[in-house]
Amino acid sequence: MQRLRIRFNRGQEVKFISHLDIMRLWHRALNRAGIALAYSEGFNPHPRMSLAAPLAVGVTSEAELMDVNLAKFASPHFFTAAVSQQLPPGISILQVYMVALTLPSLQSQVRYAEYQVELETEKEQKDVESALDSLLSLEQLPWQHQRDTGPRNYDLRALIDHLWLIDWHGGSSTIGMRLRCDSNGSGRPEQVAAALGFTGYPQSIHRTKLILGTVAK
Repeated sequence: MQRLRIRFNRGQEVKFISHLDIMRLWHRALNRAGIALAYSEGFNPHPRMSLAAPLAVGVTSEAELMDVNLAKFASPHFFTAAVSQQLPPGISILQVYMVALTLPSLQSQVRYAEYQVELETEKEQKDVESALDSLLSLEQLPWQHQRDTGPRNYDLRALIDHLWLIDWHGGSSTIGMRLRCDSNGSGRPEQVAAALGFTGYPQSIHRTKLILGTVAK
């Protein structure tokens, strides 16, 4: 058996596709490319594929990671060439490399996600920078998020590692966000934007990096 890690992008064409449909899309593409997938055991075998930190609907990315277990060896070069022909517009393979079968699950290794968030604003550049500094100076930021099951209360500040201004021009700001993304919680860019005082939903959210770390024992 072999384990490959794939880094791929998700563009505008597929940003409204759900996590489940993305997995189905990849499964079909791999089958059509003739890749021999490894399957789980049991009454309902499923392909041994896993995404790190599934992307929210409406968000684009250049940093998606997926592990695929193969029943037969395939070189990263062959895998890339064969599978790329089967992928729809909006998804492209950026890198493929082998990882050890003994590594923990990909999801358990994710620690942070970085984003570029574009926001409409009438704030001046100095006001945006001041809002970033003020939020980062807080020790806590009690927050409430309304879910289908009811309100959820938590500390939003604990989910923010770093914020920075990437670009500002009249009417628009682009903010960089490094947010926690692990089993204890995941920061959501639109909530951080609201906490910074931006009243509208972001014009765009683009994930630029997933940061992996050692799994605690």
